[in-house]
Amino acid sequence: MKVIALNASARKDGNTAILLNTVLDELKNEGIKTDMIQLAGKTLRGCTACNKCMKTLDKHCAVKKDILNDIIDQMLSADGILLGSPTYFSDVTANMRAFIERSGRVSRANDYMLKRKVGAGVVAVRRAGAIPAFTGMFLYLHYMQMVIPGSSYWNVGIGRDIGDVLKDEEGLQTMKTLGQNMAWLLKKVADPKKK
Repeated sequence: MKVIALNASARKDGNTAILLNTVLDELKNEGIKTDMIQLAGKTLRGCTACNKCMKTLDKHCAVKKDILNDIIDQMLSADGILLGSPTYFSDVTANMRAFIERSGRVSRANDYMLKRKVGAGVVAVRRAGAIPAFTGMFLYLHYMQMVIPGSSYWNVGIGRDIGDVLKDEEGLQTMKTLGQNMAWLLKKVADPKKK
């Protein structure tokens, strides 16, 4: 089993990465392989509405000048998908929004190619606006027909400067619980008869 995490923060190894790694550590503890793709320094453009993906049906976006298709390939080979974004003006980053638009369109064109994978999203926030960002990722996962595990609270960690989320004990516990629940769900999906 494998989980791919997508960090849409403009800061590599910042608070969003810390939260994602907290979830991934729990998955690793359960013997699940993990990998993280960090979008810092990379740019994804939004969907151009060309509809070529609806015609080619090759599980790829027609725009080939960025890393989206590489991300899609990694997601297709994974059992679980973990999305992470900081909150920018009460929403996800532009890169996460572009990812949602384009991968969502490609997935829909290809019979919801991500359906029944286990998916979750986490948000790093300085103060407010996390719930719209969390909701944006949740709605994407839901629309892609993924199976979404719960946690002990909404998957939000509070911090501004890099490392500040490590002071948010409840946020860290929420990420740990999410990782444990995600591992349990991945195993149930893989073998429903196993306890």
